[in-house]
Amino acid sequence: MSKVAVAVVGASGYMGEELVRLLLTHPHAELTCITSRTYAGQTIGEVFPRYYEAGLTFTAPDVEEIASKAQVAFMSLPHGLAAEYAVPLAERGVRVIDVSADFRLDSPDVYKSYYGEHPAPEWLPKAVYGLAERNREQIRSAALIACPGCYPTSILLPTTVMLEKGLARPEGIIISSMSGVSGAGRKAEATLLFAECNESMRPYKVTGHRHLSEIEQELAKAAGLKELPVNFVPHLVPVNRGIHSTIFLQASRDDLSPLEVEKALRDAYGKEPFVRVLAPGELADTKHVTFTNRCEIGYAVDTRTKRLILSSAIDNLTKGGSGQAVQCFNIACGFDETAGLI
Repeated sequence: MSKVAVAVVGASGYMGEELVRLLLTHPHAELTCITSRTYAGQTIGEVFPRYYEAGLTFTAPDVEEIASKAQVAFMSLPHGLAAEYAVPLAERGVRVIDVSADFRLDSPDVYKSYYGEHPAPEWLPKAVYGLAERNREQIRSAALIACPGCYPTSILLPTTVMLEKGLARPEGIIISSMSGVSGAGRKAEATLLFAECNESMRPYKVTGHRHLSEIEQELAKAAGLKELPVNFVPHLVPVNRGIHSTIFLQASRDDLSPLEVEKALRDAYGKEPFVRVLAPGELADTKHVTFTNRCEIGYAVDTRTKRLILSSAIDNLTKGGSGQAVQCFNIACGFDETAGLI
């Protein structure tokens, strides 16, 4: 089987580097183009010494050059900028898999309230939300795949099942998530310095976090509602990578049992290669999922408060971004979904 030529547009950030790592060893992908405005002209070995044998050189992003070298382009650019390359590449017949936020939302008005004016609103209805476990069939034929954000992935996988199965009420959902420092991206910022993050745990953006728009959009769909407001409180913790989310839901019945929760999760994910439903009494732990494309899900029912508590862990750079993008690539190209991933 011939390999598919792929490009990583914005390959020098944490997410881009993770894509490079996965694609260089992918059995069905040939990495033919890596772009970076900062490192244009430098070899991959100069920027990422561990990959010096790949023999690639960073170039400044150019639509025509990318289209001439790649059949599939992975976008790893900031919101707003990704659309500038994603749209013209898609128009030239290059399949685009975007790990930015540019095409995750259905509404340009919602996008505007969180990110600013959308650069290509006419493409929003054309994009497929790339949460493979929920949208696998749509991904197969999509020209533009919008991969979910890292926090939303950890939240949506367990919570949508509870809402769809009617085991939890949509009102009063509270989500507390913790992320490693790489989730903020590779940038020079005082609050992300080692001396500021080490031995420190702190919440941030406790109202209006950008991922809230995506979380609420997809939870509302699962609940069959037009809108579903939730509380989402992210925290920065002193680890390099990994996300843990604890989701508090009001049980739909006072007598909801853990067995019902377990059955719903196993019915939904029992055959999924990258979702592991934990045994009763076990809760998710990031050390079990880092550097993998897996999501762990645990659960508990508090009979005293009548709350259903979900516990979810992923690697923010892999299942929360680049690994999920490769999973979508496998589906879209007809490969085994697990190819190049663990």
